[in-house]
Amino acid sequence: MSAKKKSPKYIFVVGGVMSGVGKGVTTASLGTILQSKGFNVSLVKADPYLNVDAGTMNPTEHGEVFVMDSGLETDQDMGNYERFLNKSLPSTNYMTNGMVFKYVIDKERALGYKGACVEPTYHITEEILRRLKEVGRKSEPDIIVVEIGGTIGEYQNAIFLEAGRQLRLKNRSDVMFVMVSYLPVPSTIGEMKTKPTQNAVRQLNGYGINPDIIVARASHPVDKKRKDKIANMCGVLSQNVISAPDVSSIYDIPINFEEDGISNRILAHFGMSPRKRDLKEWREFVDKVKNPKGEISIAVIGKYFETGDYVLSDSYISVIEALKISAAHQGLKPNLTWLSAKQFERKAKLDELKDFDGILVPGGFGETGIQGKINVIQYARENKIPYFGICYGMQLMVIEYARNVLGLKEANTEEIDPNTKHLVVHVMPDQKEKIAKGEYGGSMRLGSYEALLKPDSIAQKAYGVGSITERHRHRFEVNEDYISQIEDAGLVFSGTSPDGRLMEIAELPESKHPFFLGVQFHPEFLARPLSPHPLFDAFIKASNKK
Repeated sequence: MSAKKKSPKYIFVVGGVMSGVGKGVTTASLGTILQSKGFNVSLVKADPYLNVDAGTMNPTEHGEVFVMDSGLETDQDMGNYERFLNKSLPSTNYMTNGMVFKYVIDKERALGYKGACVEPTYHITEEILRRLKEVGRKSEPDIIVVEIGGTIGEYQNAIFLEAGRQLRLKNRSDVMFVMVSYLPVPSTIGEMKTKPTQNAVRQLNGYGINPDIIVARASHPVDKKRKDKIANMCGVLSQNVISAPDVSSIYDIPINFEEDGISNRILAHFGMSPRKRDLKEWREFVDKVKNPKGEISIAVIGKYFETGDYVLSDSYISVIEALKISAAHQGLKPNLTWLSAKQFERKAKLDELKDFDGILVPGGFGETGIQGKINVIQYARENKIPYFGICYGMQLMVIEYARNVLGLKEANTEEIDPNTKHLVVHVMPDQKEKIAKGEYGGSMRLGSYEALLKPDSIAQKAYGVGSITERHRHRFEVNEDYISQIEDAGLVFSGTSPDGRLMEIAELPESKHPFFLGVQFHPEFLARPLSPHPLFDAFIKASNKK
């Protein structure tokens, strides 16, 4: 008779004082550290929104939508989890309030609760815990780290906290809470203040929970005096207050945490011993980030940067990290400049691009800034500046080529002008019915699909293989009716779906341009610190040559 498998240990990561304090990178860093100790770790995001998934959330408000292999559209923190763990995670590792509530309500409507009065604090928490058990069943982790989105004191995330409290009641030694809190240093006072963290802990106490570890976020390292004060006022051990100062790179965070002994504190709580001690590869990567041998300048031309008076680069966080990762592996510091596409609708502004080593146009939707992007693409093509287009960035690259090389001046995408004479990019046939019915959530071409590469193309040389699998998120595609005409004019579709119907990669041969390439998929979702993405590597290499 086989021995019964041990239940996983659970770490719940919660945030205090304010949003954006770093719960996501803390969760990802804990995963990296514990994985380096020889444990199988799984990371989970519990999002407090009533959206069923993140696909309908505005990127300027919520940040990037990250797509998993399964096609589930998730919060950008899932991207950090996969990057830090260097592996893909199943869709069970993401849940929203909307997802959980919808499941419970649908079950109630089908008499799944056999006439019981359905309540939040039992049936909703029961469903949350069922999903966490499913994570344990799927990947059989030793440790599951669960990030609870939002900030302590909000109504939205209270049900997740209650689920964690209930789980802890069953076996205290198998569950722990880590609170990430902010310690401000007011400029007029010049002293790091602990009172906001004390108040956040008291709010958490109101849910029947006391943190086991406090990760103290601040502009600079937290001294012993503050650690002792937090410990005394918040009921934790002083050595369980972990200093988390601002860092130049998020990839420094696991190393900083380890310098303050966080893994020792976690494993001591669980009564576990490390199976190995190794952050060697991670440290080597961080060393490359910190000690570049050269620099490279990349312009990222987007439309989701502006939120009020601020610039939100989080809208493209996976693209930005993919660029940083590939640059670091080539010994380069990437100087990234976010530029709004709208400013390039005036062609006089295009000369500002001449000093950049490379230009990237990421994905997006809608009409805003489209002419600006097309002008940028034409400028990059004609001036031999390395260009990388992703999703919409590829579709617009094809439209630009059709307009300015083939002479099809009315070439456009059905998304912008469905009545144009030349629908070079049109809605995918299976999407038309969904759009007509108003089915927008979770209905695009989503998740991992295979593509075949043309031998000796830039794409095939970059990957080094003839078949690839990449993640998608789109409704529109290059119109088959124009493919032969476009290829006759010199643009090569070097990657296609196995049946040859969907154009996955477009490029100009190296004899015509150093790097002019677009992809229908999102390669940034598979770029990781310990395994950079081949196409980003090729783009950085070409840009560095310029």
